[in-house]
Amino acid sequence: MYLHGKDPTFRKTRNKSNPYIILVLVLLIVFTFTIISGLLKGDVQPLFLPTPTPTRTTNSFFIEGETQFSAGNLDAAIDAFKKAAELDPQNPDPLIELARIQTYSSALLTTDAERTQRLGEAMESIDQAKKLAPTSSEVLAVRSFVLDWNSNTLLVDDETSEDLLNQAEAEALLALQIDSTNTLALAYYAEILVDQTKWNQAQQYIQQAVERNPDLMDVHRIQAYTYETLGEYNLAIQEYKQAIEIMPNYTYLHIAVGRIYRHLQLYDQALEYFARAANLNEQLGIIDPIPYLAIANTYAQDGEFFAAALNVERALEFTPANPDVYGQLGVIYHKSRNYEGAIPALQCAIEGCDAQQSCEVRQCDPENDPMSAIEGLPLTGSTIVYYFTYGSVLSGLHREGDDYCDRAMGIFDQLRSIYADDPSIMSIVRAGEDICTYTEETDVEKTPTVTPTIELVTPTATPEN
Repeated sequence: MYLHGKDPTFRKTRNKSNPYIILVLVLLIVFTFTIISGLLKGDVQPLFLPTPTPTRTTNSFFIEGETQFSAGNLDAAIDAFKKAAELDPQNPDPLIELARIQTYSSALLTTDAERTQRLGEAMESIDQAKKLAPTSSEVLAVRSFVLDWNSNTLLVDDETSEDLLNQAEAEALLALQIDSTNTLALAYYAEILVDQTKWNQAQQYIQQAVERNPDLMDVHRIQAYTYETLGEYNLAIQEYKQAIEIMPNYTYLHIAVGRIYRHLQLYDQALEYFARAANLNEQLGIIDPIPYLAIANTYAQDGEFFAAALNVERALEFTPANPDVYGQLGVIYHKSRNYEGAIPALQCAIEGCDAQQSCEVRQCDPENDPMSAIEGLPLTGSTIVYYFTYGSVLSGLHREGDDYCDRAMGIFDQLRSIYADDPSIMSIVRAGEDICTYTEETDVEKTPTVTPTIELVTPTATPEN
C-alpha cells in the first residue's frame, strides 16, 4: 500500500509550562486554605446568614429616655435610662436622669406603698451616681430633690421627715457651692425651703432660677408649688400652665392645675384639665387611674355622686387589685348616702377581700373580667379617711345580731392608738363608740333596740386626687 503525499515526520516535542497559570493555581489554593481555616475558627461567617442585630449604644438609650419623658411616658423613660446605666455603669449621667424621673413618677402612683417603693428606687439610683461622681453639682442637686420628696410626711414620721429635709438642704447648698450657676440646684433648694416653711427665702431662690433659665419645666413647677403653698392660686395656675407649655404630655401638671381649680370650686375648669390628663394617657396607651379618680372627686365635691361613682368604677377597670381605689369608691358611696354599698368597698380597702368579693364591689363579669383578691391598706395619713369612714358606717348601720359594732370598735381602736391627740379624728371615734355602747346597754336591759338617728360623719380629709 502506497501513501501519496508528504511523508509523516516523527519528532519529539517539549511541554512548556505557563507561569501565569501556575501563579493563579497557587493563589486559589492559598485562598481556599484561608477560607476553610477562617470558617473553622469562626473568623469567617458562611454566606446567607441573617444580618446581626446592631448593638444599642448608651447614648441611644439616653436619647430614648429623654424622648419618652417628654412624651409623658415615664415608665418607658425609666426603662430606657436603666438600660443606659447598665451599658455604661461608670457614667453617672443616666443615673441622674433615672433618679429624677423615678421621683417624678412617684406622684402618679396611688398608694403610699407604691410611692415609698418608687422613691426608694430613686434614692438608690442617685446614691449610685454620687459614688461615681461625689463632687458633681448635678448629682448633688438631683439628690437634694430626691431627698426632699422622700421627706413627705404622709410617707414618713415627722422626725424622719425633718432629717431628710436637712440632708436635702445640705446637698443643695453644696451643689450651689460647687456650681453657683446650676439652675436646677437653685430650683430644688427653693422647693426644700418651701417644705421647711421658709417661704421668703424660697421665693428669692426660685425667682433667681426663673431669671436664669425660664425654659426648664422644673423651674416653673416649683414656682407654681411655691405660689400654691402661699395661697396665691391664680399665680400658681399661671406657672403650672407655663410648665405645661414646656412639657405638655406630663399629666401631673394638668392634674395640678385641675386640683387648684377644684379647690377654688371652679369645677368645669377642673374637669377640663383632669380630662386632658385622661386623654393624654389614652393616647400614650398608659394605664393610669389617677385622672379618673380626680374627676370622680371633683364630681363628688360638686354633689354629682352618680357621675363620681362611674369614674371610680372606670379607675377600677384599670387597676382592679388596687385597694386605694376601693377606698375612694367607698368614700364616694358614703357621701352619696349609699351606706350599704360603702361597707364592702371600704372593707376591701382596709381589711382586704377575696376575688369574688372584689368582683361584686366593682360589678364585674367573673367570666371575662380579671378576678383579683385585695390586700388591705395599713392606717396612714393617706388612708385615715377610709378608716374613720368605715368605722362610722359600720357603727351607724349596726343592728342587733350583726357584727358591725365589733368590727367598728376594732377600727376605732386603731385610730385611737395613733391619732389620740387629733381632736377631729377623736370626735368621729367617740361618736361611733357612743352608738355601739348605747346598743350594748339596751341589749343588756333587754329593751327593744332603738338605734339613734345620727348624721354619719362626713370625712374632713380627702385624697389628693
